[in-house]
Amino acid sequence: MRTLVGISWIVLTTILTAMPASLISSRADAQSEYMRGDRMPYDAFDRLPKTDLEIEGSTIHVGFAPGELALPREKVLDWVRMSAKAVATYYGRFPVEQLRLLLVPVDGARIRGGTTWGYRGAAIRIPLGRDSTEEVLRRDWVMVHEMVHTALPDLNHRHTWLSEGLAVYIEPVARVQAGDLTAAEIWQAMMRDMPKGLPQADDQGLDNTDTWGRRYWGGALFCLLADIEIRKRTNNRLGLQDAMRGVLAAGGNHEKDWPLDRLLSTADKAVGVDVLTRLHGEMGSKPVTPDLAGLWRDLGLKPQGESLEFDDATPLAAIRKAITSPRAK
Repeated sequence: MRTLVGISWIVLTTILTAMPASLISSRADAQSEYMRGDRMPYDAFDRLPKTDLEIEGSTIHVGFAPGELALPREKVLDWVRMSAKAVATYYGRFPVEQLRLLLVPVDGARIRGGTTWGYRGAAIRIPLGRDSTEEVLRRDWVMVHEMVHTALPDLNHRHTWLSEGLAVYIEPVARVQAGDLTAAEIWQAMMRDMPKGLPQADDQGLDNTDTWGRRYWGGALFCLLADIEIRKRTNNRLGLQDAMRGVLAAGGNHEKDWPLDRLLSTADKAVGVDVLTRLHGEMGSKPVTPDLAGLWRDLGLKPQGESLEFDDATPLAAIRKAITSPRAK
């Protein structure tokens, strides 16, 4: 009898000891369903309970994968709303009618990048550090970056530099227009980071040089140059913002596949000048190194130690101001 009791206690102790590990394993397996592979887990997402946010006539379906977050969910939803508002401010509306947004709690206190898809409807997955604070979310750029992707047709891999470059360039501009950043902050960041996009040895143009710097910052530099040139040729009435609104108005969002030529010609038609097509002809197949020092000077950017001052008497000062000024819808 004592032997049976002893065996029972051994079995019970084993079960109790194993339970936390099995629970952890179960939770990890549940979470991995949402992070596995490079495809959006549409079916798994659709089984989650969702919170729907209405943004400028569009609906964002927000789903949280299993896992705890330090912040209340309402604070996280405020971050989503703030980011969506910035994107809608830039484009005049939110880019897609319906968006699936999957937030996956992960270790740490920061946002771990994100991915956007469109093949079964616009969808974004963002790994969110479970210890992220309100300040981390307030300063985050990832959510706006990914939402900007929803406003551009899916392009051939060879032209990823344009989709990434637009997201890198538009994200901070949209946040300034929405009142979430200052103009000085983003121009200072551009002066610091745009040189990362300049061609290096053996560069063969944006279409043929798939390095990190060229894909992200080379694309962003293309967008900056295009924005300035559009404004020059339209007496500062129109800019890249109007060109990209034109693409969206023509039905070009991330749920569609477009060739690059169609995208560029549609954008050019919206502003009435052939800047994007021509600039791609110059920078797509061969390296182009613009004079950044001269460009910053003409824009009226004057670094003062760790801060930045503006000179409004320079040739492109009015264009600099127009780029970050909110536009009517």
